[in-house]
Amino acid sequence: MSQFFQIHPDNPQLRLIKQAVQIIDNGGIVALPTDSCYALVCHLDDRDAVTRLRKIRGVDEKHHLTLLCRDLSEIALYAKVDNRQYRMLKAATPGPYTFILEATKEVPRRLSHPSRKTIGLRVPENAITHALLEELKQPLLGTTLILPDEAEPMTDPEQVRQRLEKLVDLVIDGGACSLVPTSVIDMTRDAPELVRQGRGDVSLFGL
Repeated sequence: MSQFFQIHPDNPQLRLIKQAVQIIDNGGIVALPTDSCYALVCHLDDRDAVTRLRKIRGVDEKHHLTLLCRDLSEIALYAKVDNRQYRMLKAATPGPYTFILEATKEVPRRLSHPSRKTIGLRVPENAITHALLEELKQPLLGTTLILPDEAEPMTDPEQVRQRLEKLVDLVIDGGACSLVPTSVIDMTRDAPELVRQGRGDVSLFGL
């Protein structure tokens, strides 16, 4: 049975944030709000938690999981970013974008795309997620909360609780989220390529 925390969307209670981080450190899967949809997240270095997360989501190792980062400097630790890419990322973060970039050696091999050695990264503009990342002091590994055989992401925390209470360790109620997932931008080529149109103004990338 999962725990259920109601956390203020603008002023997250530090006591609850610390408890949530402890659950993550202990191998837990957490459903939390972001600046797009609800997401499932776990500890970056926990192999068992990553396996559980993929199973809940119904995706294999070829599906890009995303590193949720505190800021642009943290992105640069886990991805190779040149000056051109850096300028575009700086203009768009924090925000509802997921960037596909070439992974550095800091990313566990099992988490990068098996054939392309790439990783998805984002800096969410959400106070709860940001507070968790600040307390954890490293990225979270996450994926949009879309259940297998469903087309729409989950956005209602009460519905998340009902559907996933036996599968995840914590559901964070930070209010309803958008129905629209992030825009996904592939930054690994000579020019940015739009992988998925979602929230966020993609004209920032000349798209």
